[in-house]
Parts: sequence; C-alpha cells; structure tokens
Amino acid sequence: MSDSALASAQRSGEILDLIRGTFADKGFDGASMQDLARAAGMSVGNFYRYFPSKAAIVEAIVLRDLEGVERDFTAVVTSSDPMGRLREILRYRVEVKLCEEDAPLWAEITAMAHRNAEIGEICRRMETEIERALVGIFARVTGLAPDETQRRFGAHAAFVVMLVKTWALDWPQKKAAATELKSLLLRTIDATLDEVAHLQVKGLPCGASS
Repeated sequence: MSDSALASAQRSGEILDLIRGTFADKGFDGASMQDLARAAGMSVGNFYRYFPSKAAIVEAIVLRDLEGVERDFTAVVTSSDPMGRLREILRYRVEVKLCEEDAPLWAEITAMAHRNAEIGEICRRMETEIERALVGIFARVTGLAPDETQRRFGAHAAFVVMLVKTWALDWPQKKAAATELKSLLLRTIDATLDEVAHLQVKGLPCGASS
C-alpha cells in the first residue's frame, strides 16, 4: 500500500470512530450525511470524498470489524488450546463488545440489513466469512479434512453466528433480562462448541489431518 493510500485508510478509520455514535443514535435513515460530516468535523463535500453514501459507511464499518474478527481467529488457530481461546473471544464479544460498546450500532446495522438489499448483502458476506473461519477452527480442533468438517459442522458454525447476530439485534431492547439471557446464550454457544470438541477424531493430535 502506498503512503497516500495508507494515510487515506488511516483517516477513514478516524472518521468512522468519530461518527459511530451518531450513526448508532440516529440510525441509518435518521442520520443525514450532514449530521455525519458534522460529527467528523468536516465539510459535507470533504466527507463525501471518503464515504460517497451511507451504504459505503456501513460497508467500511463491517469490513473493519471483520478485520478484527480475522485477527481474533488467527489467534485462535495458532493457540495451543484453540477451542478454549475461541470460547474466550466469543464471550468477550457477547459480554463487552455487544453489550458495552457496539450494541446500538450493530442493532441498527442488523435491522438495516432487513430493509436495504445492499446492506443485507454486505452483512451476508461478513457472516459467510465468519462461518468459513469457524469451520477452519473446527477442522484444526477435530483433525478432520476441510470438506468433512464443513459437512459435519457447517451448521454449528452458522448457528453460532446466528446466536451472536440475534443478541446484537435484541439486546438493547431486553436489558432488563440481560443477565439471564446472556447466561443462557453463552451456555448455548458452549454446548454447540462442545459437540465439535467431543467429536474430535480419536488418536489424532489437535490439528492433525485424518
């Protein structure tokens, strides 16, 4: 990446940090480009140079968060205890990222995905990438070949993504019962991962190929 491209990417990231709150508070439809430019401390014309549409903003948010997920999953695959590390990361995302930091924003993005085809496609691509990464982790844990892991545990990966996605959408409206719901959610995720861990190929060390 050239120096100018790197500087532009860094500036885009700074803008996203500045506008996340406005985007979450006012929503996709309620936040105008003028509102977002104001939150970023920029003129509207200059703001459009970085983000020509609200859909482009959502895509940038999703892609940046996906980069964070990919970093997390890389740490999982290289860990001596991949499943334990995966549980830690999922718990952190449920308890901290989606409760204390990003719940309003992701609730809005998830809701937008049902109303806006472009946003829906962006979110589906993200979910597909996360499911693929989870299957890769399951292959590492079980020692199964990738195709066999997908056949056996593709639904498990999709279910984990669905649980976290639903939590992001519903948690802001269910804070009163958050403790009980969160506990049940995490137990359900753990039970799903247990099914993968308990079917580890006998006699194979973690990560070996069958």
